[in-house]
Amino acid sequence: MAMTNSGQAKVTLPTNEQILIEREFAAPRHLVYRAWTTPELVKRWWSGVRGEMRVVEIDLRVGGQWRYVMFAHERFEVAFHGTFREIVPNQKIVTTEVFEQPGVPEPSEAEAVVNIVNFDEQNGRTKLSLVVQCPSQHIRDVIVSSGMEAGMQEQMDVLEALLQK
Repeated sequence: MAMTNSGQAKVTLPTNEQILIEREFAAPRHLVYRAWTTPELVKRWWSGVRGEMRVVEIDLRVGGQWRYVMFAHERFEVAFHGTFREIVPNQKIVTTEVFEQPGVPEPSEAEAVVNIVNFDEQNGRTKLSLVVQCPSQHIRDVIVSSGMEAGMQEQMDVLEALLQK
């Protein structure tokens, strides 16, 4: 399926250690939250158009774990996992995020990237704000230079299409 990125998500760098991603969806926040937290739905949008989801595990509780594994079209796996630190249903999710790299030790809790996702609704539309809090400017810059923005724009476009169904 060919798809072009809408570029509707806005990406800024508010501090030396943060990436801020903002996107508005034409859907109420309970639906956006459900799509963000339900494994069967995450499987449908998280890979954008770059591959297929092989694993989506979500234990949606404080202290619970999550793990996503995507098989990319380039024929390699990309995996991430983390822990839920805070959950306010339909409003906010805070998790750690670790990029799994064979042979590379996992970061400590203090070194982990932390994602803070807020779901704010106005007039039936939801503004999703995702702050990626990095342990250092170097880690933030590695993430930014990885090409994550293009993949994230695809994800958000696929999520928007899913929400319209």
